[in-house]
Amino acid sequence: MKLMEAITVPGTIESLDAIAKYILAVATQAGLDKKAAYKLRLAIDEIATNIIIHGYQEAGKEGVLGVQADIDDHCVTIALEDTGAAFNPLEKVPVETETLERPLAQRPIGGLGIFLAFQGVDKFVYEKLGDRNRNIFVVNRTTNLSA
Repeated sequence: MKLMEAITVPGTIESLDAIAKYILAVATQAGLDKKAAYKLRLAIDEIATNIIIHGYQEAGKEGVLGVQADIDDHCVTIALEDTGAAFNPLEKVPVETETLERPLAQRPIGGLGIFLAFQGVDKFVYEKLGDRNRNIFVVNRTTNLSA
């Protein structure tokens, strides 16, 4: 197992670029193909954006985002931690297929970010640890290593 050096960034929209660069570096180190790397980056970007907007800005809080990656022979695991307002994405009502099939003008606003995050990874876990939210993203490497 290879524990990548963690990064901590301010809980602001401007930090999304630094998070994306970190995720792409991890994906490269892990040997993920371009599609898997893109989906992982998108998943983390969606959840990080929600944390910044809803967990910090709208909640009137300030804080940081911590990002830590572990790479082993089978998977890449990214933990995204914050001290914003508690929110478990797994409790969000999933986007229904019929909603996705509607024309854009007839769809409700919001909700797709979490859907995209779940679709972009092989496993998603949420944990509440004291005052911290931890979102864990797992992407299997085995299918990518043989490609």
